[in-house]
Amino acid sequence: MSKVAVLGAGSWGTALSIVLSDNGHDVRLWTHRKEQADLINRTHRNESYLNVEIPSQIKAFDSLKEAINGVTAIVLVVPTKAIREVCGQLNPIVENNTTIIHATKGIEPESLKRVSQIISEEMDAYSYEDIVVLSGPSHAEEVGKRLPTTVTVSSLDSGNAELAQDLFINESFRVYTSPDVVGIELGGALKNIIALGAGISDGLGYGDNAKAALITRGLAEITRLGASLGANPLSFLGLPGVGDLIVTCTSVHSRNWRAGNLLGKGKKLDEVLEQMGMVVEGVRTAKAAHQFAQEQKIEMPITDGIYEILFNNKNPRDIVEQLMNRNKREEMDDLADLIGGNYSK
Repeated sequence: MSKVAVLGAGSWGTALSIVLSDNGHDVRLWTHRKEQADLINRTHRNESYLNVEIPSQIKAFDSLKEAINGVTAIVLVVPTKAIREVCGQLNPIVENNTTIIHATKGIEPESLKRVSQIISEEMDAYSYEDIVVLSGPSHAEEVGKRLPTTVTVSSLDSGNAELAQDLFINESFRVYTSPDVVGIELGGALKNIIALGAGISDGLGYGDNAKAALITRGLAEITRLGASLGANPLSFLGLPGVGDLIVTCTSVHSRNWRAGNLLGKGKKLDEVLEQMGMVVEGVRTAKAAHQFAQEQKIEMPITDGIYEILFNNKNPRDIVEQLMNRNKREEMDDLADLIGGNYSK
């Protein structure tokens, strides 16, 4: 049995706490809000985020120092925008031999840093090679109910990746390992943009044909950008790539799909974010990916179109019309370019 701190008591943090508790670990769930910690400890519920019963063995804390006291591993599950702040608080109090695993899917705008890069920048005792990322097709609602789920953990330190695999793997939560940290992180982050697009398409009433095309061509964009940044293109055919893309683009559990659906029905971004009441990572990631594509000179028409809808108030129907009227292309040539390393198309 290990003592593990899960930092972030949203839906995903709560679900991962349940997995760890089912495996017999001493789980300490941290939230920065005292009232939330008290409610979890008193009722064993976290209904604002995940409507399942939380094992009584899981203890919630609002003190970060108390939450991480004596733990062997820390699982970071806070939104991307909070990673630097939380790591800054962790830096002076964490023990150097504690393994850090993150399960946050996003990219920081402006800096264009992946989460593992941000953690290593903010934590004096940890290098980029030390960090573990957990990603894959995994709705918190289903994980919390112990429905079959499969994910991937990745680290340049194979020992750390295997430690994370051992912490989480059980009969309902299967865990693979991968050495491709760049691909695993980018797959998990970039699919949220395409999920916004899938929601927009459904909100416009465009049907399954349009969504299938969006997912397929969206995967080509993700692969194009990811491979240009050093990821293995094959990673995007795995769980954190096409697997996560399918589940996030086709389920009402997906907050990115739900946000896109509201946009497609005519609501403005501010209204949507207020109505959602939870972080929609795809919005920030769309801004970062748009900037990435410009700097890398990578063609990402779907991502660019979603960026225009989100930040320049463009009409979704006009964006779809532009995408449908792009210059003619040969699909096999396009896919061969990706495999062959030509990522500019």
